[in-house]
Amino acid sequence: MKPAGQAGEALPRRVAVFGAGRSGRAAIRLCRHAGISGELFDEDPQCAESRSSFGERELGDFDAFVFSPGFASGHRWRVLCHESGLPCFGETGFAASFWEGRLLGVTGTNGKSSVTSLLAESLRRSGAEAVAAGNIGMPLSDLWVEQSGGAAAWAVCEISSFQAELPEGLALDGLVWTNFAEDHLDRYGSMESYLRAKANLLDRLRPGAPSVLGPSVPLEPGSPLSDDTLPPVDLPEASPFSRGAQAENLRLVRKLWRALDLPEASLLAAASEYRQLPHRLQKVAERDGVVFWNDSKATNFHAALAAVRSMRDPVFWIGGGRAKGGDFAGFSDGLSGIIAGAYLYGEAGPALAGHLSGKLDRVSVFTRLEAAVEAAACEARAAAPATVLLSPGFSSFDQFSGFEERGECFTSALLSL
Repeated sequence: MKPAGQAGEALPRRVAVFGAGRSGRAAIRLCRHAGISGELFDEDPQCAESRSSFGERELGDFDAFVFSPGFASGHRWRVLCHESGLPCFGETGFAASFWEGRLLGVTGTNGKSSVTSLLAESLRRSGAEAVAAGNIGMPLSDLWVEQSGGAAAWAVCEISSFQAELPEGLALDGLVWTNFAEDHLDRYGSMESYLRAKANLLDRLRPGAPSVLGPSVPLEPGSPLSDDTLPPVDLPEASPFSRGAQAENLRLVRKLWRALDLPEASLLAAASEYRQLPHRLQKVAERDGVVFWNDSKATNFHAALAAVRSMRDPVFWIGGGRAKGGDFAGFSDGLSGIIAGAYLYGEAGPALAGHLSGKLDRVSVFTRLEAAVEAAACEARAAAPATVLLSPGFSSFDQFSGFEERGECFTSALLSL
């Protein structure tokens, strides 16, 4: 067996995998399944299945390296491996080099997961074997181990900027780049560096493969498509693709779909019956004239502002978490005219309160999310009809393992009321 897209190249015999999280463990499983010697490294000395020390002595023991997304370009292990001149993969690219089927990429600051799942479902409705993978949940390595990906299979892969930093191994049959907005500046330091990370994907398109870029992406697509006007579509109101930012995402997907010469009826049927993924602007309750929305997936300012703007009744907004850099003042200015109150929690709460104070009558800071939920619910009931919206605008990693746990905490706090 040879990696797809690298015909004639021998498989690596010894691979070092960095990071003992979901991606790293998946890469190790792929190595074992492919008959490759793989060893796991993690900085946590308490992790029993990995080694916590890696240096020049260990460097010579391997002929390829695979990094989990959490390892930034300046990490000493990544620098050392890069300077060796040996192949350095991200987990997604490493798995892609084995994938024999077709591979679609989806990236963007927001909307990636919805577009990825819509594409996978639309392909299945058209009669194809298709699975969503990557940043959406299942690592591509696990997909390959479970299905091996014959030539007729499709993988629709959500690719974050962290995963795009090391694009070795990727060979994309199409790409949707939904949008570009401020995010992850704690890692990249500038919007230019953030843009360059994602732009790596344009260089990984197969010859002639289509790419579709949203209007906020300040680049030309790798393979421009016709700007012919798409005929309007009439989707049920229950479909998130019938309005707002998701309607724009559907337009991008329709352009890619046409370029791939796939039946539009399958795509529109999937969009019509699509139901929002958990923790992504999900209506979770309605009581006493107050509607409660869980948008825990909104981990940046752009997503939070879009969620707030989509609401009709006065919005009692819950935000906070761990900052990823960015323009607090600009974010606060954007919020000040469209929310009735701010209920802030976590590491970013006090700093954001400093920017919002004086702009809003209701600005409260809490240590825990549960307390913010209780206060927002109480004041919203007094002002009903109203909306309580968790759309944090920040990372969840100050108090939670991920946005999923944060959203579950929000829902549990509501139930306790």
